[in-house]
Amino acid sequence: MELERPVWPQGNRCAAAVTLNLNAELFWLDLDPDCADKPKTLSLGQYGMNRGIGRILDILEERKLRATAFVPGWVAEHYADTLRSIAERGHEIGVMGSRDENMALYTKEEQKHSLKKSIEAVERVCGTTPRGFRTPQGELTLETLQAAKELGLAYSSNLSCDDRPCEIDLGNGETMTEIPIHWVNYDLPYFAFNYHPAFPAGQGRIANYTGVLDNWIDEFDGAAEYGLCYVLQLDPAMIGAPGRMGLLEELLDHMQSEKDVWFATCGEIAEYSKKQDE
Repeated sequence: MELERPVWPQGNRCAAAVTLNLNAELFWLDLDPDCADKPKTLSLGQYGMNRGIGRILDILEERKLRATAFVPGWVAEHYADTLRSIAERGHEIGVMGSRDENMALYTKEEQKHSLKKSIEAVERVCGTTPRGFRTPQGELTLETLQAAKELGLAYSSNLSCDDRPCEIDLGNGETMTEIPIHWVNYDLPYFAFNYHPAFPAGQGRIANYTGVLDNWIDEFDGAAEYGLCYVLQLDPAMIGAPGRMGLLEELLDHMQSEKDVWFATCGEIAEYSKKQDE
């Protein structure tokens, strides 16, 4: 899909995907392993899987929208019933590695082992084989993408190289479909906060809700104007708070008010994009 303006199914002028990053406690454990002994900090991640995710799923179901949930193997196993319910409600399940690893710090084989464990965990819990992956909070390398391809994963949703699906050159004539993402459309940088360990490091304050909604709507309107692919990233521990649910509802209602938007899972977008490139 190297066209300046992609052609979307059924004459739609843009595409939109809602994605969920199910990091649970792992986000905080990766930030500081000592959090294993800090139940107050761990509870920030537990909240998303225990309370926030249900609210998000209800809002999506009311609007007949399907999301793509990316999950580390550890979370799949520790929140098996929750993950199973997400799959049973028709949402796509992708993987994020075994735990919350910074993939760039590992060898290719170690990365491959981590992704394989996550794939196997999702298969055990949900009975489905994941098609795509998103790395945890750290960096990735070209070897990460190569390892994912070798394990049979069809697409990545990690890079910010474009605002359309594209093919990433893996070398040796191999490519992988990329569904690009951007920080501005991710709730975590706006809402994540903790004193000890400090996050953000400079102790910036939680963003104004109206400002966040305005950002997301402006970004979606831009994607619609230029015929691009809008990818929203949600962490249930962030957007899942009761007072923030209205942001998600207003955003989705605004998006659905546009009659020519293709709402799809990342897997559907990747499959369509791949066919367009053949």
